[in-house]
Amino acid sequence: MKKQFLKIAAFAMLVLLANSCSKDFLDRSPQGSQTDQNFFNQPGNAIQAVNSIYDAISWDEGPSPSGYVPHNYEFMFGDILSDDAAKGSEPTDFPALTEMEEWRSVANSAPTLGAWTNLFIAIFRANTVIANIPKATIDEDLKTRLLGEAHFLRAYAYFYGARIFGGMPLFREPVLPAEFGKINRATLADTYKFIVEDFTTAQGLLPEKSAYDVADLGRATKGAASAYLARVHSMEIGLGLNAREWNTVYDLTGRIITSGEYSLQANYAEIFEDEGENGPESIFEIQFLNSPDAWGSIKTGSTVTIFQNNRSWWGWGFNNPTQALVDAFETGDPRLPCTVYKNDDVVYGVKQVIEYPDQNQTGYLNRKAAQPIPQGEQKSGGQNLRKIRYADVLLLRAEAAYRTGKESEARDLVNQIRTRARNSTKPKGTVEGDATIYEAYAPGANDNVLPAIGSNVSGQALLDAILHERRVELGMESLRYWDQVRLGTFVSSLDAGFQANCLARSVKEGSNPMPVLPIPIDEVQSWGIQQNPGY
Repeated sequence: MKKQFLKIAAFAMLVLLANSCSKDFLDRSPQGSQTDQNFFNQPGNAIQAVNSIYDAISWDEGPSPSGYVPHNYEFMFGDILSDDAAKGSEPTDFPALTEMEEWRSVANSAPTLGAWTNLFIAIFRANTVIANIPKATIDEDLKTRLLGEAHFLRAYAYFYGARIFGGMPLFREPVLPAEFGKINRATLADTYKFIVEDFTTAQGLLPEKSAYDVADLGRATKGAASAYLARVHSMEIGLGLNAREWNTVYDLTGRIITSGEYSLQANYAEIFEDEGENGPESIFEIQFLNSPDAWGSIKTGSTVTIFQNNRSWWGWGFNNPTQALVDAFETGDPRLPCTVYKNDDVVYGVKQVIEYPDQNQTGYLNRKAAQPIPQGEQKSGGQNLRKIRYADVLLLRAEAAYRTGKESEARDLVNQIRTRARNSTKPKGTVEGDATIYEAYAPGANDNVLPAIGSNVSGQALLDAILHERRVELGMESLRYWDQVRLGTFVSSLDAGFQANCLARSVKEGSNPMPVLPIPIDEVQSWGIQQNPGY
């Protein structure tokens, strides 16, 4: 079910945000009935203020308070930078992505500009809420929840940015003009400490998923904060930052599992369909609605699907799964056709024609991003972006169990994932002419698919099995690159000619190098921020 709360226009909030930037404004007597001192005393205003933070983290392409924001898509980093996907589309289209893949981006690269701009708008809005909500004369339970959401979303924005840019300028409150250019970048380790602090605060303030009414599903929850903390700690461990331990990840994921708030979606094929949105497996996903808006003026929808889908049908053909990802799936794994599609496959009842290699780099496209938009109607889509789901938590728990000497539990957790996959159907709409049916596999066809991992699988073989399961279970969900970085396998996965480029554009505060992309040149010059190496 689509949730409207994130897309309510927050005009009053935007006016407040614009005015809050000016110290002169703050020093003057109020000219009207509403100021930043009393704005939050109205529950509806306070809720809209928090909604505006969700809005900022959802922007991918279209208008924002800063003007037209170019191309903020997590798949450009999490998938295309990894060995699971290639840029795709026509060879000459969007050369900035080719530059990123080859680790030779320029300082005004559109993808990094879009990410940086949107994230700091979200951070500013979160800081405005955090500074004002505690003083508001509204219901204490609502105040607590909204403060938790703001801390969660600020941490979300900083975690997104830290994985792309490294250490970030850390803002705990709205920045005044007098402070412009006087706040330096923090180290990567201190940035991660800040993120952990925010997610931990959010974890203590937020309710569980079941406490929300149906109209508010999609808001941050205690489980979402715990899940992101587990993910953050796994990155810290991999990078050798802040002396984190796998026991912490084990405890955090255990808290989610024992909460009873989440379970695996029975049919893997449903997860990325409308019926899977905000379902039992959903821990956090960004909400969207289908939009009739013209290109460049999108307010409620997302262009993520348009960007990734078949150029000869209703998309632009970017983010092509690689043969290496396809080969990682075991024979007969029902998750493969739910993850990629190729020429002559039927998607939502339509047989696909993929123009490879003229409009496609690998011969494959991302099935998880597909939507049944009629041919030629290039409008934004309403597919929610799944950011973290229960299967990811189970696999993080399995890895933590293995690394803390609990191999039997690790095997059991992986087998839960494999059993669900084994019993899944074909993707929705594989029958030509019918976009709605989930076609079942022939009886007995999957009996010997994805056998359980037995007690003889131990040591390195068990860790390999866990990491294999992460790759195929979460394929094309913008996670592979981050896993490669934290595991220290990313640089070696690059073509030999690009490894030196990447190492020259990496920072190393701990044990593994952290590749970084360029900070937008205007930010470097305006704020005096030190640019990342190699740019």
